Formats: sequence, C-alpha cells, structure tokens
Amino acid sequence: MQLTHLFKDDSAVSPVIGVILMVAITVILAAVIGTFVLGLGDQVGDTAPQASFSFDYDDATPELIITHESGDAIDPARLKVIGGGLDAAWPAADTGSDDNVNAGDSTTFVAGDGLSVSSGNTIRIVWTSESGSNSATLQSWTYNG
Repeated sequence: MQLTHLFKDDSAVSPVIGVILMVAITVILAAVIGTFVLGLGDQVGDTAPQASFSFDYDDATPELIITHESGDAIDPARLKVIGGGLDAAWPAADTGSDDNVNAGDSTTFVAGDGLSVSSGNTIRIVWTSESGSNSATLQSWTYNG
C-alpha cells in the first residue's frame, strides 16, 4: 500500500459532508417549527415601548398631571395608571391627533377619579401588550409629601 495514495484518496469526504449538512438542516427546521408550534413566534412583537413620563402632583387641589415626556408613541388602550387609589386607563380623549399618546401629551387625574395620594404611595404607568400576555411598568413615581 502506498502512503501517498492514502493522503490523496478523498472518496469518503463527500458523503460525510452530505450527512453533516442534512443533520444541520434538520435541526434548523425542527427549531423553526417548534418555535411556531409552541407559540413563541407570537411574542416577538410584544416588546414594551420605550417612553419617559413625568408626574406633577398638586396637594392643594389634589390633582396629578402625568405627561409623556419622550419616547415611542403608545396606543392609549394599552396604558393603565395604577396606585394612589387609581386603577384607570389612560383617557383616549387626552391623546394627540393620531390617537396615540405622543411626547407632550398629558392627562390629569383628580380626587373624583379615585385619586388619593399620601406619603409613600407609588403610582405606576403600566403597558400591556395587545394579546395581554406581556406587561411592563414604563414609569413609576413615589409621592414623598
């Protein structure tokens, strides 16, 4: 047997590479199909928007003004204000011209809305995805009066 013939013989290379490629394709297809079967593909678009809000509370009246300072435009149906006696949706009438909560838009809550703020109360703005499967606190504020 010649040693040089052994190094030049590549007859088994093609079938080995073919098997490796077939296994790789099978694994990738299984991962893609498994993702959609388990419903993980639906949650990709359910990421929380990035937004900043400011809170201005007047203890004398009492009223709380919440202003969307910067960030993504948000559907008001996805926003809730929770805490300080409130469990309320962001009012749709207090949005900009495109029916979204945009930077610069604000809303006011008063005692008649259930607002009852005392020292140590935390008020949160909570976003919930359209499917209802995800939620995130976009901003929170604690009253130290």
